[in-house]
Amino acid sequence: MTTKANFPVTAGSIVVPYGHVVGNEKWRGSELAQRLQGKVRLTFEDGLGLVDFHLSNRTCILLVSEADLVAGDEFKRRLVKFRNGSSLKGIVIVEKTQISDQYFLGVQKLVVLELGMVLLPVANQGEASQLIIQLVREQSRDGRANPFCGRQRGQLAEPAVLQAVQHIPGVGKTKALLLLQRFGSIHRLCNTPVQELERVVGQTVAQQIYTFLHS
Repeated sequence: MTTKANFPVTAGSIVVPYGHVVGNEKWRGSELAQRLQGKVRLTFEDGLGLVDFHLSNRTCILLVSEADLVAGDEFKRRLVKFRNGSSLKGIVIVEKTQISDQYFLGVQKLVVLELGMVLLPVANQGEASQLIIQLVREQSRDGRANPFCGRQRGQLAEPAVLQAVQHIPGVGKTKALLLLQRFGSIHRLCNTPVQELERVVGQTVAQQIYTFLHS
């Protein structure tokens, strides 16, 4: 069940307890919000500004939907404004569909190369919700852990996580499974030196992964 949050919402200073997610009011009633309910403690605020979802550890989600990509450049201005004006750890989740695929390389270049942020592609809001749930669970297992270095202890890769890794250039299902078996989560993968990646998938693919994810 969703409730109104009692957390401070001044820009850049919102405090979110572990296991909680504070969502932008505009997502109330959406498929994404419905899929998060019951899996995390979800509350809503109407003063989050550029951010779609606030997690603990000063981590936040900026979601670029298929409609955003098709509509034009407004989402780009939002990402640039966030990056230039916030000290939060931003993760950009992008809906990469048959319709929006033609725009994806441009988004990747902006997010990863120009803004230096982490980008995770998903096929729909269902996959986006699974990634958010995984991140919240990783943070909750060890409150001291950096969310980009989370661990999955002995768990099989969730379908949405596996599919997200498979979207990385040069990575198919087999390599995705090897990477998740070795590093545990996308968030550890984001902080892994290219030399460690080479030991798992070889030099060429390792460089592709590092370029795609590096921030």
